[in-house]
Amino acid sequence: MTNEIMNKTDIRKLLEDLLPLVDLDSDFLFSELDSLGVTTILMTLSAEYNITLDATDATPRNLRTLDSIVEMVQRKIAAAGR
Repeated sequence: MTNEIMNKTDIRKLLEDLLPLVDLDSDFLFSELDSLGVTTILMTLSAEYNITLDATDATPRNLRTLDSIVEMVQRKIAAAGR
């Protein structure tokens, strides 16, 4: 999927499968995540979209909502020149 345009639905599906107990529609998703959940999100999205996400990306701003996660991935893809 690296070269395909990603969208919110794709990311939702990925994360729902990995984090079934997390409410991805929460207005403050970050508060529902433990360190394993944050790590799972960063590692999964890094691998799926061939981008680099690390601990510096694990901020409440980036992980506040599903939309902010999508925006973070889009920024990283754009920064990689794809």
